[in-house]
Amino acid sequence: MTIDNLENDQIILATGGYDHTIKLWQTHTGICNRTMQHAESQVNALEITPDKQLLAAASYQHIYMYDLTSNNSSAVVNYEGTSKNVTSVGFQEDGKWMYSGGEDCRARIWDLRSRNNQCPKIFEVQAPINCVCLHPNQAELFVGDQNGIIYRWDLRTDNNEQLIPENDAMILDIAISPDSQLMASVNNKGRCYIWSLISGNIDIPTKLKPKHKFDAHKRYALKCKFSPDSDLLITTSADQTAKIWSTIDFSLLQELKQESQRWVWDAAFSADGQYVFTASSDLCAKLWNVKTGVMEREYSGHQKAVTALAFRDAP
Repeated sequence: MTIDNLENDQIILATGGYDHTIKLWQTHTGICNRTMQHAESQVNALEITPDKQLLAAASYQHIYMYDLTSNNSSAVVNYEGTSKNVTSVGFQEDGKWMYSGGEDCRARIWDLRSRNNQCPKIFEVQAPINCVCLHPNQAELFVGDQNGIIYRWDLRTDNNEQLIPENDAMILDIAISPDSQLMASVNNKGRCYIWSLISGNIDIPTKLKPKHKFDAHKRYALKCKFSPDSDLLITTSADQTAKIWSTIDFSLLQELKQESQRWVWDAAFSADGQYVFTASSDLCAKLWNVKTGVMEREYSGHQKAVTALAFRDAP
């Protein structure tokens, strides 16, 4: 895929942050197509529904849904009932339910088919939740909290198991490779932990086997994401860099860095893994060439730090 192939109506890039706005971008030109107001708080996380119809914005005490198919700049649905910041949001692959986690120490399952924003399942932990990740089997959620605990919450049985990769370190993000073989986690000490995932048949819980750990960054590691083919892992950090690692041996392939970048908060790969988007505190989102490490496009227009982005490619 060349950068020109990013021109497609089916491609959606959304960014949000501390300036209380969400922007939708034309990926191949860097032009902002639409700005939505998000007046009540900063945007903590963004996710696009599998059918590309709606955009979820996790914020303070609410998850707002925006209609991507209309020009309406206001939220069309408001999921409320959380008492603090919602830090993480995502969708089941068929769009039947949404999951979230937040600083109220709860992970929630939201029924997207009900009209009254029901929460049929709630999982409570002892510390604020920083991240929630859905296993590709759509049956297990991995929850990371500020006490440094990772929980495996089985949605089929409501059973949970927990592990602590490192004492006195907050879990800041968790990612599972699309091929279900690996799980990554990053913490506030800049370390990245890798597990091999061993899955039995459909009713057997996933088992985690420690595989590798490495110092990915000098400061907070904020996010980790696998590429669609599971061959690459990107980590972002307060040390003003994003780094791309090979999942074969976790050697460093690229360091994505610019002098003005400041904290790099979020990242997303293109569908073919040849490009990656980053969001950072220098008011910009950026498009990078994975092979060369060169920044090829800048998306500027936010007035404050860009802390969240969501990207969905053409099918």
